[in-house]
Amino acid sequence: MLTAVVQMRTTPDVSANLAAAEHWVKRAADRGAAFVGLPEAFAFIGPDVEKRAILEPLPDGGPILDRCIRLAQDAGVHLLLGGFHEQASDGRAHNTAVHLTPHGEIAALYRKIHLFDVDLADGTRLAESASTAPGDAAVVTEIPFGLLGLSVCYDVRFPALYQALVERGAIALAVPSAFTASTGKDHWHVLLRARAIECQAYVIAPAQWGPHWKTRVSFGHSLIVDPWGCVIAECSDGEGLAMADLDPAKVREARRALPSLEHKRPFTQ
Repeated sequence: MLTAVVQMRTTPDVSANLAAAEHWVKRAADRGAAFVGLPEAFAFIGPDVEKRAILEPLPDGGPILDRCIRLAQDAGVHLLLGGFHEQASDGRAHNTAVHLTPHGEIAALYRKIHLFDVDLADGTRLAESASTAPGDAAVVTEIPFGLLGLSVCYDVRFPALYQALVERGAIALAVPSAFTASTGKDHWHVLLRARAIECQAYVIAPAQWGPHWKTRVSFGHSLIVDPWGCVIAECSDGEGLAMADLDPAKVREARRALPSLEHKRPFTQ
């Protein structure tokens, strides 16, 4: 299955962000992609007060979801909205990965479990939990390739989640992200390749790139990793696409050649 990951530079301008997403998704579809992943926060990165104004409930949605549904239908692709700003019941947002089918149906919703609260050495301060409510459920969804496990960005640092997704049958793992530039240069490739190797699964990681708002800068390097841990497609700097064929036989080959998933054993702590 030909798969595309989109690299974006999202800003506070929702209309411009959605237009950019439409451009890259349609371009991927024109090149034959059956599955296209958008990065975390594809519709908006900016002040929390402005983000609260665009939150939409799911599955009912609003103008942003409606536009994305039309995009999936018009492009005829399975579309991953890597981080949708969903209205949570407590007044905060959920950071939600949404799988839309080519018919525009919501096939799955995954609400980001692990929230990024950190003060970085470069002066960047992020307190995701202040405005975002965590999810509490692992989610897999069916795409033509097989079962896809869903996650979002900071989740990648918590391997137990990915082990749980594989135990539920996932042969590919989605990690849409807005990874900070300061951590990305040292950790992005290492973490994604590690998740692919230990899970013996494809990793699909659409990402944000460049300056967004104030000091917020993302690392980029949207990529796809194969089940042996090799990067098989990657974006350079700037907005764009990376594409690769995903073959379920490659997953079976990796798991047969090194059957580590069969060697898991319980242990006491």
